[in-house]
Amino acid sequence: MDDSAAVETPEKKADDKFLTTPLIIIFVTVFIDLVGFGIVIPILPIYAETSPFNATPFEIGLLFSIYSWMQFFFAPVLGRLSDKYGRRPILFISILGSALGYFVVGYASTLFLVFAGRIISGVTGGNISTAQAYIADVTSKENRAKGMGLFGAAFGLGFILGPAIAGILSKYGIHVPFYFAAALSLINATALYFILPETIRTGAAADKTGQNSERADGKFSTLDLIYIGINRLAELFRSLKEKEFGLINLIYFLLITAFSIMTYAFVLYTSYVFGYSAEQNGYLFAYVGFISIIGQGVIFHRLVDRIGEGVMTSAGCLMMAGGLFAIPFVGPAQGGLIGLLIGSAVLSLGNAFASPALTSLVSKLSHEHEQGKSLGVLQSGASLARAIGPTIGGLLLNNQFNQLDGHTVFRTFTAASAIMFVAFIAAVYFTKTVKLVAVS
Repeated sequence: MDDSAAVETPEKKADDKFLTTPLIIIFVTVFIDLVGFGIVIPILPIYAETSPFNATPFEIGLLFSIYSWMQFFFAPVLGRLSDKYGRRPILFISILGSALGYFVVGYASTLFLVFAGRIISGVTGGNISTAQAYIADVTSKENRAKGMGLFGAAFGLGFILGPAIAGILSKYGIHVPFYFAAALSLINATALYFILPETIRTGAAADKTGQNSERADGKFSTLDLIYIGINRLAELFRSLKEKEFGLINLIYFLLITAFSIMTYAFVLYTSYVFGYSAEQNGYLFAYVGFISIIGQGVIFHRLVDRIGEGVMTSAGCLMMAGGLFAIPFVGPAQGGLIGLLIGSAVLSLGNAFASPALTSLVSKLSHEHEQGKSLGVLQSGASLARAIGPTIGGLLLNNQFNQLDGHTVFRTFTAASAIMFVAFIAAVYFTKTVKLVAVS
């Protein structure tokens, strides 16, 4: 991958064009990647609980957790390597890894192989911080919030088409969606290799700071990678000592913890309470994705410039707390499908407001040459939350007979709601006490 393909980073004027060609290309890349990810979410719980796997609710929670444990240690590695070698090669390799992971899960005949596939995907799938750093590279500070909102819109679009595709394909076999996701990732990686321009020159970040990788030559052994992951764990905790950055990381961690509990538990809840199949859950998640794209792609853009990221975060956290608290009270005789759709919409809109607002705040508070590092720390916290969330959910949703029941459903969603209420209190405190001053 030739450095000559690098594009100039827009450290420019306030009137820089927003929808540049590189931004459009990375949007399409992230969108296709998230379609594959969205295919898996509504299918995996039902896939794992059926024969020959027969996984318990707790084991299904671990399937979600192991992916994120891998991301926790390797996402900052990928973010740091993208500062050293460029965004494009790291995105290319990570998407290829996702393809392999999807294939292994679909091909698996034992629960062990399902776990192996999730581990592979987690190790190479920590490309969120790299994609966000790419957006930071190609947008000015004035357009940064809009760029992160567009990134969130790619998530929303992926969660419209991905689950819908999963629902349709599951009719031909529960493993078919995984094969389709693998093929989609291969196509995405190929297209990315040939058309995505690079935004930084190899080694440029290291030249500026002298510390953008733990190794000056950019080469890492297995022990080096493990050390970096452990070091980022310490860095995540150190960030909590910094008022602005620490508060944002704490809020984001709580948000992702609660949302990951919901993501894991929602399919099992609808299957138990409403008797929904993989196909019906796919359509439900597509609806949630549609609400998310409206929230992030339309409403967020119109509100963030008027009321600011802090207020958007507070409102989003409160909406998520309310939505999570309401969901377990909904059943066929209590609100039915309409009630489920309303509760899901409130939850999705809350996430659509809070998540891009927090990402934008981190980006604005970070030096330009440390975007990959700062966003990597943020996503390390998110990966840790995605690992902890399903583990907590698995413990709460699992009863003494290794099954779920009405009581376990209630305590799982109310616990997630309580977490979001704490995030709301922290967001209000941030908004009232922190004055945002962007750094360069």
